[in-house]
Amino acid sequence: RYVICAVGLLACFPLVAQSPQEQDMTQIHITMSGSPGAEFSAHWQITHEGETTEHVEEHGTVPAEYSFTGTELEGTVKLLSDDERLEVDIQKGSNRSRSSTQGAGGTLTLMIR
Repeated sequence: RYVICAVGLLACFPLVAQSPQEQDMTQIHITMSGSPGAEFSAHWQITHEGETTEHVEEHGTVPAEYSFTGTELEGTVKLLSDDERLEVDIQKGSNRSRSSTQGAGGTLTLMIR
């Protein structure tokens, strides 16, 4: 019994311990919230394996979500709506960045590694 249990645990352990952790460290998830319908523009630069790609959102509206694969992310988000609030939450593995701004022209510069 003890040998079967130990063999079972050893067979399962590498699948649980390695794959999700490695994957989580390259998955970047962005959530845009705040005043429903608030308009924003966003410019994201995502670096993965030494290469940088860009994603531009000219006229996004809250709520919105984005997911990217990368090792680091830099971004600029500008609130376009008057009297509205914009909250940006970025998650990568156990790292989390939260920022907010209010009023037209409010600009956030964000980075996560």
